[in-house]
Amino acid sequence: MKFTRTLVSLAALVAVGFSASAWSQTKTIYVGMNGGPMEKAYTSQVLPDFEKANNVKVVVVPGTSSDVLAKLLANRNSPQMHVVFLDDGVMARAVNMGVCEKLDDSPVLKELYPFARMKGDVGAGVQLGMTGIGYNTKLFADKGWAPPTSWLDFANPKYKGKVVFQSASSSTFGLHGFLAINRLMGGSETNVEPGFTKWASTVGPNVVEYIPNSAKLSEMIQTGEAGLFPLTPTAVGDLKDKGLPVAYANPKEGAVLLLVDLCVVKNNPDPQLAQKLAQFLLSAPAQSKAAAAGKQIPTNQNATMPPDMQKSLGNLDQLVKKVTVVDWDVINERRAQWDSRWNRQIEQ
Repeated sequence: MKFTRTLVSLAALVAVGFSASAWSQTKTIYVGMNGGPMEKAYTSQVLPDFEKANNVKVVVVPGTSSDVLAKLLANRNSPQMHVVFLDDGVMARAVNMGVCEKLDDSPVLKELYPFARMKGDVGAGVQLGMTGIGYNTKLFADKGWAPPTSWLDFANPKYKGKVVFQSASSSTFGLHGFLAINRLMGGSETNVEPGFTKWASTVGPNVVEYIPNSAKLSEMIQTGEAGLFPLTPTAVGDLKDKGLPVAYANPKEGAVLLLVDLCVVKNNPDPQLAQKLAQFLLSAPAQSKAAAAGKQIPTNQNATMPPDMQKSLGNLDQLVKKVTVVDWDVINERRAQWDSRWNRQIEQ
């Protein structure tokens, strides 16, 4: 009996020893990012390269940008995530709340489009987006309509009842669309009066429905309800992959820049490894794989895109010269007031 207990104890010690050895050899690092196509692209094609090269396990914590930021704030004294991806508007809030660490100086930062580097390198764009015009190609063909070319097409009476607009109070796409149209009406981020006062006589009559986000678009495109809507090339690509008849049109006035930024979380458990992961994710090889796996448009100028993406987007270097860059600090300062007014005045 005593001999048996000794063997059992020995076996337990050996097991603990192997477990401790395995634990010491493989670290785990956590990344917060959007779920769905983005998570699938990174977990299947991008992150495995970093895992192999560094003998580390990378675990994605999926959620919207707002969800990820909420988790950061809830655990800001002992954060569980090492690196986070946030939409640029949410990232501006995260930086102001002090949850991001300055990126280490690295040659990869110089490879990014200049607008992708945040002030003070406290974060950087990892995916380039631009909110332009998505449209239903089957509906347009059936009606004999030429593809849209301008933000002001949303106010064209011929599209009455065929415009779907995401809520500017809950969607970046909707907010971008509103700000772009407001700008063409003489406004700016510091003056949204033209957009609000003229909406009811311009875009408003064409809108069949305001939706809180883009989740309902698939259904509305299939039924022919949605003809025209603010969207990014990547989101349009995701819809096309589902077999939906959609295309992206770049407005002649320029699309609105939409970045997915990354930052290294302040006070994270392994700052050195987190910085290393951030540099890897910003690199040309990583972004080239993200483009091939999930149509993620690179912010690294040395990255490549598959031929179908290049054909769909055209010359990316030329496109980014025309994008409109919004001031998120100004927007976030006024956002609550705008949201209240949008809900009360536009979607009443």
